[in-house]
Parts: sequence; C-alpha cells; structure tokens
Amino acid sequence: MTVSLQDAKAAYPDAETFTFGDNRALCDRLLALVRAGQKTATCGALSSFEADGEALPVVGRKDIALDWDGAPALVIETTEVTIRRFCDVDADFALAEGENETLEGWQADHRRFFERNGGWDPEMELVCERFRLVADFAAL
Repeated sequence: MTVSLQDAKAAYPDAETFTFGDNRALCDRLLALVRAGQKTATCGALSSFEADGEALPVVGRKDIALDWDGAPALVIETTEVTIRRFCDVDADFALAEGENETLEGWQADHRRFFERNGGWDPEMELVCERFRLVADFAAL
C-alpha cells in the first residue's frame, strides 16, 4: 500500500519532512539502515539549517523521511538534539549513524559529504540528532 505525502502529513500534522543524503543511492542506503535498526542518529551542518531556513529537530517531534522521489518512507521521533563541532563528534554518536564501523570511517565519509554540500571545516558546527523509528510506510 502506498501512502501519499498528504495522508502522511494528515497523520503527523506537526512533522517536518526531509530526505536523508544528497543522492538517490545514499538516500536508499540510509533508509535501509534505519529500517534495519542500524541507524538511530543523523547529523547536518548547522549552517545549512540556517541558510535554508530549515527547522532544527526538536525532541519529541515526529518527522517524515522521504524517499528520493519525495514519497513518505518513514516516520522518526527525535530523542536527543545536540550541537557540536565536527571534531568533537565521538565514536558513540558516529557509530549510531550506522554508516561506518569506526569513528575514522565516519569522519572520512562525512568530510566528503560536507565538502560536496557547502564546505567542510573540522570546527564546523553540526546538528546531531538521535531518533527512533515510529513508522515504516513500506511495511503498511
């Protein structure tokens, strides 16, 4: 059963919508990691939130993760939000992102991501979010 964005927003009226990653392959991979329970955290450059006028995550808010085509894929609930510098991200948070097996791997992959998306600096501030999976629209 396919759920429309309108239906998803009706079910979660206070939800923001977002897409994981910056390309289809990465988006698909990250959605799969969330579905598998391996990804329980994510981060983004604080400067990107500010430049785009995007709302910061809020503890307790449920948000709709979209697939690359803009269809609702998942609903997550934010459980923790911190702002920290890239250089201060620890292994616990990096491994909760589910994308790498080491802090060093996380640093290398995220450096490349941020370089593709506006620039990277070891001192850049990140919005670090932990979340839990609430609903998987593919499972309906």
